[in-house]
Amino acid sequence: MARHGHVLSFTHDNPSFRRFGRVVPAESVVVAAERCGAELVVVGPEGPLAEGVVDALTAAGILAFGPSAAAARLESSKVFTKSLALRYGLPTAAAHVLRRGDAFTPDRGWVVKLDGLAAGKGVWVCESAEETESAIAAAFAARPDAEVLVEERLVGPELSVLGLCDGQRVVPLPAARDHKRRFDGDQGPNTGGMGAIAPVEVPAEVLAVCHDVLQRAVEGMAQDGVPFVGVLYGGFMLTPEGPRLLEFNVRFGDPECQAILALWEDDPVRWFASAARGALPEGHPRFRAGAACCVVVAGESYPAGAANARIDALPADESDLFVDQAGTTLRAGELWATGGRVLGITGVADTPEAARLRAYAGVAEVRFSGAAWRSDIGR
Repeated sequence: MARHGHVLSFTHDNPSFRRFGRVVPAESVVVAAERCGAELVVVGPEGPLAEGVVDALTAAGILAFGPSAAAARLESSKVFTKSLALRYGLPTAAAHVLRRGDAFTPDRGWVVKLDGLAAGKGVWVCESAEETESAIAAAFAARPDAEVLVEERLVGPELSVLGLCDGQRVVPLPAARDHKRRFDGDQGPNTGGMGAIAPVEVPAEVLAVCHDVLQRAVEGMAQDGVPFVGVLYGGFMLTPEGPRLLEFNVRFGDPECQAILALWEDDPVRWFASAARGALPEGHPRFRAGAACCVVVAGESYPAGAANARIDALPADESDLFVDQAGTTLRAGELWATGGRVLGITGVADTPEAARLRAYAGVAEVRFSGAAWRSDIGR
């Protein structure tokens, strides 16, 4: 738990949050919010959202920014999202839904997605029919009773478009671009994200399509009796035929979050509380001019394994550099890297290239055994 003003947000036991206040276990969110007299609880991680922490807070009469468990299925179930997209005509890839034992003979490389939450790693982008067969087998081996989405492989650059939602209306935020593959040149396995840039300059008509998809999805959820409140994150592929929806997340997904919010200049309480009450303010939040670039520092074995090393040096937070800890732990008063993605280093500057250089200057100051990152974020 980190208390700042009259906003209460909850997180895992991240050492960097201890400067704001006391960390409480997730199962005590409602009790802690009641004891602290919280006026607003902002729920970030997808796990608690899918488990219904917003439902519990709402039942206790506590204002919460985030979707209900039913609305969080837009992230917790890829099959649910695909069904919604097809029902409301959202542009997306053709797909098959498989259960264990279903007959499916791939004729080429497909994208295989394990239904349910998988920390950004339940997706296989396959190059061939053989790879697709192996990916399907791996998905069912990981979760035998789950459904598996086998999706047409689309080609083009990706774009992340996030919007604040109040159940009826969507206020889009600056577009961002994640770099999901583990290694330079978009090589290697998919990850939860190795870095991001914001804003991304794309044609106005492309952004308009993406914004329309978010708005129609929220309207569709409302029509289905499941209003969506919180942050809706649309992951898009910009194909030659136009933007196609890849996925929804129901939160400020990282590392896009670090890049977007590094530019935020407005009062977040006004926006989050208004959305939670079902009536977003008119207009858009204020963002500073310029650009932001976030570079993720991971352990060398990520995404297969986690880091386990003492952190000997970190850059200091500055007005143009932000250091976000993700996979860190305190051991006997020393900071250790213990996660897959350990740090997000975000540089802010007047131009995208200057922001990239500022971020990498910060990355160069990181010291722990096995620290690894991509060198081409923002290029």
